[in-house]
Amino acid sequence: MSDNPGENQPDPLESFDEIIDAETTRDPDLAVIEAGSRTLRTQGGPPQADVPARPEDPEVDKALREVEAELATRWGETKLEPSVARIAALMDVLGDPQRSYPSIHITGTNGKTTTARMIEALLGAFDLRTGRYTSPHVQSVTERISLDGAPISAERFIETYEDIKPYVGLVDDQQDYRLSFFEVLTGMAYAAFADAPVDVAVVEVGMGGSWDATNVIDGDVAVVTPIDLDHTDRLGETPGAIAAEKAGIVKQDATVILAQQPVDAAQVLLKKAVDVNATVAREGLEFGVVARQVAVGGQLMTLRGLGGEYTEVYLPLHGAHQAHNAAVALAAVEAFFGVGAQRPGPLDIDTVRKAFAAVASPGRMEVVRRSPTVVLDAAHNPAGARVTAEAVGEAFQFSRLIGVVGASGDKDVRGLLEAFEPVFAEVVVTQNSSHRAMDADELASVAVEVFGEDRVQVEPRLPDALEAAITLAEEEGEFAGGGVLVTGSVITVGEARLLLGRG
Repeated sequence: MSDNPGENQPDPLESFDEIIDAETTRDPDLAVIEAGSRTLRTQGGPPQADVPARPEDPEVDKALREVEAELATRWGETKLEPSVARIAALMDVLGDPQRSYPSIHITGTNGKTTTARMIEALLGAFDLRTGRYTSPHVQSVTERISLDGAPISAERFIETYEDIKPYVGLVDDQQDYRLSFFEVLTGMAYAAFADAPVDVAVVEVGMGGSWDATNVIDGDVAVVTPIDLDHTDRLGETPGAIAAEKAGIVKQDATVILAQQPVDAAQVLLKKAVDVNATVAREGLEFGVVARQVAVGGQLMTLRGLGGEYTEVYLPLHGAHQAHNAAVALAAVEAFFGVGAQRPGPLDIDTVRKAFAAVASPGRMEVVRRSPTVVLDAAHNPAGARVTAEAVGEAFQFSRLIGVVGASGDKDVRGLLEAFEPVFAEVVVTQNSSHRAMDADELASVAVEVFGEDRVQVEPRLPDALEAAITLAEEEGEFAGGGVLVTGSVITVGEARLLLGRG
């Protein structure tokens, strides 16, 4: 790689001028803004929101639906028996595929999926073959298992399922409970990674840590994103109690990358690190965000890693929380490569810049429409809602923001709505197609208590809710700066994404 980042590259300013000249039919100010966005992104290639559509081949689509139907007969992701016995038995009969590659294991309350995508992008930029396992999916179950930065094909997903299906049946017959939906998918991911084969797996826990199905790996690097209150009925009612479960992914002699944590959570995590002789790197001490500024389509960051400072790093994602996710991801990859321990100095800055410039995270502050602007964000708990509300205010100058909220019944919906109340002029409450969805009328009763009756509209069908919100946002006129934020659940966001023509 050239030492000169500009060598053999086109001059961005020249293409900037050319794009502006071509925009003769557009408002001059809008032309400048859009040209600037495309010019910035040419440095690392446009981020690709890798959400696969249904297979075009009818036979493949039919086969995938059959697999999805079989998986749906198993325990869903909200029904748990806290044990790794079943997944360990499956790994045993499969020959322990998860032992055939090193791994980076990620837990926490919010930011796990985006952090995993950032880690994957960095590792791929350094010419490593990656496998990524994340959950839940936005639109297609095949999103959960990625190879080389892209979801596996429907054909490969079907083949992987058929390959392990006999072994799944064998384990089912031997256990008190059948393998769950999530356990089977985890087995598929680990088998697919071994079959590829990958150089490194990037694995996000489903819930908790110690008894999560993913926890049959011994991650060389354990990452803990910010811990807050979520799934309190299963994980605990304080950050410290939740941290005790999540600390289960920290293994003997591993390296632990800790995002900023509540005090009681940090104490629990640090104690676990001492108990297993793990090396710890803490955000705000060993690494962190030095500076950040809003840029067209994202932000420009200076990050301090374990090996030094990384300047002028462009990230095409909005919000301070995404800069912190980037710092955590960078530290995790540095730790994986031994930076700060076996090797001095930072990673190659040009490679790091290229990787971050290409990061995409569908359904996370994702703009899917203009005039009015419609943003999708999968915030589903109060902590996530607070950072989303802050990010919307920073990234967009909406004069009037309309919320579309569809939430799951097992979430703290009052806390979520209270976080959005200061930024929503009005809210349209709805529900998604999931059996877990809170009834729209029930959600509306909570929303009225938070927003007042005059600011709440109820539309049980999501298509109607989107139409109503867009109409409300347009009331001030085409150029008045109205916007729509669709949020409350990954499922709500995924369904809205399809309705709005993405995927």
